[in-house]
Amino acid sequence: MKNLFLLAGALSISIASGCNAQTPIKQTSTSAVQTATEIRNAMTAANNDPAGRPLPVLASWNAGTYTHENGFNPAYQIGLVEKGHHLIPGFAFPNIPIDAISGETAIEKGRAYYEAPLKRAAELNLPITLIGTQWEQVLYLDKQYFDLPAEKNPNVITPDGKVLKKLSPFGPVESWREVGAKWVTSPLMKQVQQWYPNPSHVVLLSNNEAGKLGWQDVETDARYLAKYGTGRDNEFKRQVVSDGWIERYRALQDGMREALSPQWRDKVVFVGYSAFGGSAFARWPGWINYSIATSSRIAPDPLMWDGGTPPYYTASYNGLTDFRVMSPQIEAMNWIFMQKQALQLNPDFRFGFSIWDGSTDKKETDLPTIYEGLGQKYSPARYSGYSQFGMWLLRPRVLREYRGYTSRGWSATTAELEPWFLPLAADVDRIYRNETLKQFWRKGELVPNRAHPHPYQVAVPEAFENEDRWFLLDTNLDAPRPWTLKTEVPVYSLALVEGEAGNRRWLVHTYSPLQERKDVEITVPDYGKIKVDVPVEGAFYVIDEKSKQVKKLATD
Repeated sequence: MKNLFLLAGALSISIASGCNAQTPIKQTSTSAVQTATEIRNAMTAANNDPAGRPLPVLASWNAGTYTHENGFNPAYQIGLVEKGHHLIPGFAFPNIPIDAISGETAIEKGRAYYEAPLKRAAELNLPITLIGTQWEQVLYLDKQYFDLPAEKNPNVITPDGKVLKKLSPFGPVESWREVGAKWVTSPLMKQVQQWYPNPSHVVLLSNNEAGKLGWQDVETDARYLAKYGTGRDNEFKRQVVSDGWIERYRALQDGMREALSPQWRDKVVFVGYSAFGGSAFARWPGWINYSIATSSRIAPDPLMWDGGTPPYYTASYNGLTDFRVMSPQIEAMNWIFMQKQALQLNPDFRFGFSIWDGSTDKKETDLPTIYEGLGQKYSPARYSGYSQFGMWLLRPRVLREYRGYTSRGWSATTAELEPWFLPLAADVDRIYRNETLKQFWRKGELVPNRAHPHPYQVAVPEAFENEDRWFLLDTNLDAPRPWTLKTEVPVYSLALVEGEAGNRRWLVHTYSPLQERKDVEITVPDYGKIKVDVPVEGAFYVIDEKSKQVKKLATD
């Protein structure tokens, strides 16, 4: 749900419109070097690092390309690193020259946006992100590819010979690799590599929303019919479609990687928006129609990408709120078993997630306004509680915030954005400052609540029936069961545990989205009940099994 750089030419135009307004880059300080080192260590650590899970970093989809005097331009983001925030700065991905701006003209128009921040990132040896469109859309937007003859055309060709603006998982692969190379050999992209010649780590981030053939429609593709005919079952269709995408997306990425400078080639990872299994798993009978899950593989994305950033979104368009069963907090519990399978398929797969509070520029769709209509207050504290619950449930490598174009969005002022973004920075930073949080993040085991099944139980594939999918802790405020999608959840709580029986410690994270609550009774599996206060922004409590003590953790 991001109309991000839908046209490849939009990027260079937006850079030209705001290239003179930049936040000054500060002099190097010990704090900046330390923070940059911590970010670099987190981003380059292996998933199976002996120290434990890599610590998280913050990021934004906002690259400051619409109004550079506002927004989160790269210089501003690096300024946050200078202040001690653990953030990987994002730059807009340079477009390929299919518009009027190319060559030296593109370099000069992009210089003020890229040059100083990239050189500063190089001084700090700081990882960066290049935030892109769906690179493969060029295959149907550019007539060079859309008008290719059938045997070379990468798009869907119907049985009657019509070419659709829709990519085919059964078409030739060569043009995917060719387009990948074009994206990284434009004059501006070559210059970007010179401004930061030897990066420590580069995330190439795809918006990943290209028009593609769905598995339900494979019989509209002449090449599928020629190879497999009609009447195949749905399992077969999902399997061959996902296998086709794996081959083509890796060809696209190989084309990009091979055309980069030698110093960049081994430093890049490819991450896709929504490149992960669906969180609506088992919510309703048609959930599988929106996935390409098979009986043995919940999603092919770990084989298509180096990492994924699926949406942890509340929004008016999807019916998800932050205070009911039908919420990202509950749905994301499905991602726990999917994370395990992802690492089995690809041990290097980098899981992160994108977060959004549903704010828009229209009252009828702006979720905070809708909350107000229900008599609720939406605040940065509530947003932070929602963020932290997702972080401690999923322990992502990157927490990436999204906002729309306006209404605290990409064209909003920095002053309007910061009250919502900086609490997320605090959520990440406190893990680096607090040794207890750091230890549980790295080594703690998420505690399942096997007293209840996950409320989503429709059409669960047999292979996944016994997976733990419920981690919400019981409280004395819970509504009577059975729950529906509209059941309100007064308190969201989870626990991590470390140590051996008899000498264990639990970290409990708990928050209440609608109001602060006193003396809430929470049941921790294998320990028992604790009574704690639960604020809107969330709190942490540490339980010591040996002493039977429950202490609130001071985190700020």
